[in-house]
Order: sequence, then structure tokens, then C-alpha cells
Amino acid sequence: MAKWTLYHTEGCHLCEQAHALITPLLMSEGSLLLTDIMTDKQLIAQYQVSIPVLKNEHGQQLFWPFTAEQVQIFLALAD
Repeated sequence: MAKWTLYHTEGCHLCEQAHALITPLLMSEGSLLLTDIMTDKQLIAQYQVSIPVLKNEHGQQLFWPFTAEQVQIFLALAD
């Protein structure tokens, strides 16, 4: 299982920005699972107005908008 999950959907420019921001920060932190919310009705209901959302393996979530600094803090808190 991935240590980090990014909930997103195709064609979401905010999701693309979040992915580009997160990817270099996760190089040493573990894998990132990209989960398109459109594949699951429950995910749509949960995240449709809040994507992108970064979630760690403990269930903590970081909602957009976030900065690189906020992601780094979120990553450090999960360790």
C-alpha cells in the first residue's frame, strides 16, 4: 500500500498543480498513489468539492490549497 494518496480527477488543473508540487517532496518519503475520485461513488461524495486532497497512511488529510512548506510539515508530522 502506498504511504501517500492524492485524491484527484482527470482534467483538474488544481490537481495537476498539487501533483507537481508534491512529487519532488516525496522523493525520499515513499510512494504516492494517485486515486481518481471518479472511479468510486463514495469518493465522489466525499471529495468532489475539495480535491485535490493529500492523505497519509494514518488517515490524516491535507486539503487544497496547500504550499510546499505545508506539505513538508504534513509529511514530517506523519513520520
